[in-house]
Amino acid sequence: MKKTGIESFLQMLVDAEVRYIFGNPGTTELPLCDAMAPGGNYSERIQYILGLHEVAVMGMADGYAMARGDLGVVNLHISCGLGNAMGMLYNAHREGTPLLVTVGQQDRRLRFEEPILGSDMVRVARPWTKWAAEVERIEDLPSAVRRAMQQALTPPTGPVFLSIPLDIQLERAELDLTPAPRLNTRVRPPVEALCQAADLLSAAENPAILVGSRVTESDAIDELVAVAEHLGAPAISESGTTHGRLGFPADHPLSVPGLPLWSPQVRERLKPYDVLLVVGMDVLRQYVYHEPSRPIPEHLHVIHFDHDAYQLGKNYPIRVGVWGDIKAGLSELATMLTERATPHHEQLAAQRRQRLAEQQAAMRKKLLDAAAAERDERPMTPLVLMESLARVLPENVAVVEEAVTTTNTMFERLGVLKNPKGYFGTRGWALGWGLGTAIGVQMAWPDRPVLAMLGDGAAMYGIQGLWSAAHYNIPVTFVICNNAQYQILKIGAASMGLPQAQAGNFLGLDTLQPEIDFVALAESLGVRASRVTEPEELSALAAESLAGDEPRLIDVAITRETPGRLNYG
Repeated sequence: MKKTGIESFLQMLVDAEVRYIFGNPGTTELPLCDAMAPGGNYSERIQYILGLHEVAVMGMADGYAMARGDLGVVNLHISCGLGNAMGMLYNAHREGTPLLVTVGQQDRRLRFEEPILGSDMVRVARPWTKWAAEVERIEDLPSAVRRAMQQALTPPTGPVFLSIPLDIQLERAELDLTPAPRLNTRVRPPVEALCQAADLLSAAENPAILVGSRVTESDAIDELVAVAEHLGAPAISESGTTHGRLGFPADHPLSVPGLPLWSPQVRERLKPYDVLLVVGMDVLRQYVYHEPSRPIPEHLHVIHFDHDAYQLGKNYPIRVGVWGDIKAGLSELATMLTERATPHHEQLAAQRRQRLAEQQAAMRKKLLDAAAAERDERPMTPLVLMESLARVLPENVAVVEEAVTTTNTMFERLGVLKNPKGYFGTRGWALGWGLGTAIGVQMAWPDRPVLAMLGDGAAMYGIQGLWSAAHYNIPVTFVICNNAQYQILKIGAASMGLPQAQAGNFLGLDTLQPEIDFVALAESLGVRASRVTEPEELSALAAESLAGDEPRLIDVAITRETPGRLNYG
């Protein structure tokens, strides 16, 4: 039976069990919208989720794909729509999110005339995608869709791009629409490399573990916990500049504060260790240049586990590189460590476990004491904001963070993120990501409460996403950490030693005169909202919203002083 190109595309998505297309349409996307409109052939088989700006559209698809660990599908308008989406495409590229990003292209019969909005979008998208192509013949459409899906979902996962001309969308043909096969990508690492890693770790006097996002994305948290417990090694999350997913339970006694942001502090933090096990992490993506520029101390023996071969030894020498499935590799490593255990090293590991548990308890008490000491300050301090939320978070909460100078890994340090799979932090740093991502996470996990922690500046880049939350009644709790400034830029400027920044003088980094009325803005987009100044009120409203069944925004006024640097420990 002959189908149009767009019907063939949709049929392949349906057969691949895709439930949603996240989009914002234009003329070149109207055949897709028509096929999915009420009365259309695909109106009941796949749902179109409308976003009012491409930042929100991409964020929703990104969050949905990350939470499900499966393909997210986006449909954007030609050229200008893709242009608006590029910041979020960069984020997805840095995260390795499996997204299929599609756009409509102008009718090929107009190509020589250089029609309005027509462009070489493949060249635009290619740097931040695993694969990008334009379909030139309707006969090639099924192969293009299969190739795109398989590329996106094969580790290292990532976004892919397809441009589909308007005339191909409307052309009819009888095609083989067999969907792409679901490959088993759990490729076992080489035994020799695992043995080398086990030998080096077994001989270590003071090992440590650097935990990256791909631990969670490989479903390898339990296996990493087993390795850490055997070694008695601290599990250190990556720096806030790339801290995307939480790969270790925050309430575990071996969980310690994440890496600092800057090279000298990272170097000092890692100096006591002799062997460093790095798992599923880019080593390292730095933010601002500092001397010494090399954050990994030269005496450290580095072992790196990853399914992304490009990351092994990319920036720093390694003693052992273990390439393959992280979950399978860590499982075998734990067995090998058990076989190599000696009474001496078991005793050392037990001592380290005891010491780290005591240090963790002392750190949490210190944080809670500091929060209590600041509780009467107005506006609220970031620490008080975080502690007020921490006391009411449900155990199964999912947290999306795009407010790094406020959140400052506080939920982790307080040990309240008991389910690490539910944590999502920005990795690409194109602003506006968090609001849409939280909506996508909630759509993927409708039975879990979702909390979005958003800086006021970051929220304004993707604020149109509130309309989608209201329209589809997606019950995210949005907390605006409102300090009326781009605080991360002030911290960065001061860290660079810029003279006016060090004197407290800034240009273009404050959002005052007028100050943004987030309550009115949210309500104009259909989301119930409140402004909060008291810690007790924040706790009560957050608890009510997280247990509720509608989206809600809470605008929290916090102190506007700029810290000298972020303190992750």
